[in-house]
Amino acid sequence: MRTRRATLVAAALGVVVATACGGGSGTASEPAPVREAPAPRTSTPAAPAPPTRGPLRAHHPAWAAVSVATVWRSPAAPRAVDAPALARPAQIQQWLQAMTLDERRALNGRADTQVLLGDRVDVVRLRPGWARVTVPGQPTPLDAGGYPGWVPRRQLTAVPPAQTPRVATVTVGTAWLRADAPSARPLWRVGFGTDLPVVGRAPGSVRVVLPTGAVRRVARTAVVLHQPDEPAFAPSRASVVARARSFVGLAYLWAGTSGFGLDCSGLTWLTYRAHGIRLPRDASAQATFGRAVTRLRPGDLMFFGDPVHHVAMYAGHGRMVHAPGTGQSVQVVPVSTPPYAHEYAGACRVLH
Repeated sequence: MRTRRATLVAAALGVVVATACGGGSGTASEPAPVREAPAPRTSTPAAPAPPTRGPLRAHHPAWAAVSVATVWRSPAAPRAVDAPALARPAQIQQWLQAMTLDERRALNGRADTQVLLGDRVDVVRLRPGWARVTVPGQPTPLDAGGYPGWVPRRQLTAVPPAQTPRVATVTVGTAWLRADAPSARPLWRVGFGTDLPVVGRAPGSVRVVLPTGAVRRVARTAVVLHQPDEPAFAPSRASVVARARSFVGLAYLWAGTSGFGLDCSGLTWLTYRAHGIRLPRDASAQATFGRAVTRLRPGDLMFFGDPVHHVAMYAGHGRMVHAPGTGQSVQVVPVSTPPYAHEYAGACRVLH
């Protein structure tokens, strides 16, 4: 079986692929820049009034009120070292820097995924300090409502994001939010893919409103502006590969879905999310998405293991971009790299 899988990877490098998917074309040329939609001709909208804070309620939606809210397996799952990740605002950098390699590995079985600032969750039930939620933006066979788990109540708000004519989506790994004043000091960072309602502009900055109603500034060079019903990037093979490559060097984080850290399926999920395509959250579920293919093209998803436990994105020219595992970083490697060639389980196409 191992010899056959290696042959499947190598034969034709157009690359032969088996049947890991259930039911997206292009070449591996360098990506053209994605152009921002023109700004509307209307005047700058006024900042919305601060929302009225209401209590979280079971069987109602809520939204992440911190840069990254980690979704835990149970309220007992977090350890003392995880305290910065449970705070409001979440101290993600402090958390990552405090963990040893073994503590990072031990996130497996404790944390399952993350949600970004302003992302919706549906509250299933409440208990002191915690909310059991599902994440509708992260499909999974585990729950029809989306990825399930527990989030600290302090990291959620019952107030939905403001509805504005323009949205700023973060397009760099992480970007600082600053107070709404010239030369204001940085407050905290948000990650790639975070959608921020736009309420105005300032020199070199975009004024955005948070779920709390606070107005902040983010560097104009760190975001792309678009209408709320449009993706940050027009979906194309070149663009998805370019976005995935932009994470090269970012440390692997179990359950990670942000520019602070990514796991293997978090990399593919977040990249496609920025292009308006909602993948399932886990590698095994992504393997049933899209259309099975027998020759790889850039942007196709490659799967490994039996059962599937790893996903990568084909980057063209016999190479793939992926987040290998704890202690490593997002990297681009030949598809023939051990042990992946021997564990190859097939691929599917998302972009038709």
